[in-house]
Amino acid sequence: MTAFSAIEQSARERLGGGDALESRLIRPEPAESLAMIGDDRYLSVMCRRIFRAGLTHRLVDARWPAFEIAFDDFDPAAVAALDDDDLKRLAADETLIRHRRKIFAVRNNAVAMQAIIAEFGSFGFWLAEWPEDEIVDLWHELRQRFTQLGGRSGPAFLRMAGKDTFMLTDWVVKAMAQWQAYSGKSHTRNAHAEIQALFNGWQAESDRPLCQISQILAFSID
Repeated sequence: MTAFSAIEQSARERLGGGDALESRLIRPEPAESLAMIGDDRYLSVMCRRIFRAGLTHRLVDARWPAFEIAFDDFDPAAVAALDDDDLKRLAADETLIRHRRKIFAVRNNAVAMQAIIAEFGSFGFWLAEWPEDEIVDLWHELRQRFTQLGGRSGPAFLRMAGKDTFMLTDWVVKAMAQWQAYSGKSHTRNAHAEIQALFNGWQAESDRPLCQISQILAFSID
């Protein structure tokens, strides 16, 4: 396995030094903080990620206060209680983003979140307890339980929510190949398991969170 120290050194050189690199790195929320965040905030972040997919993030973020009002501050029980007529009305609301499938996904995901809340007490506790060395399994769990959280949307939601995860962006995939660490398909379940093992090894070496490891990979190449 390629030593992560060499990858990190390349990232430092490309960005102009260790301080410059550190200033660009994000930090995940600790488990105790994740467990304390309200279920409504997780539903809001999840749905914002879904609407961001394929659209300019700035556009979605500018409309989000209107979404908060329209969806009762994303209280899962209130959103799950919306009927089809309510959703059709919201899908025609010009203050929102008129994407019918995504509007209906908001209710679907509120229902799915309620099932987790009923079983674990809160969505935040469920998220906080998931081990980072098995984070790809959480990607697949999100894809199975929720609507429109497949592909990169599941990991992107986790990143937005503060849960530590790596991201398989084009730059990260390219860097793994360039460092001769991993090449080939990166979207299958078997590939995710192989890449998870690779990141776990780098984490043991560097003592960095997964999110920073994936950032450093992206910064390490031209």
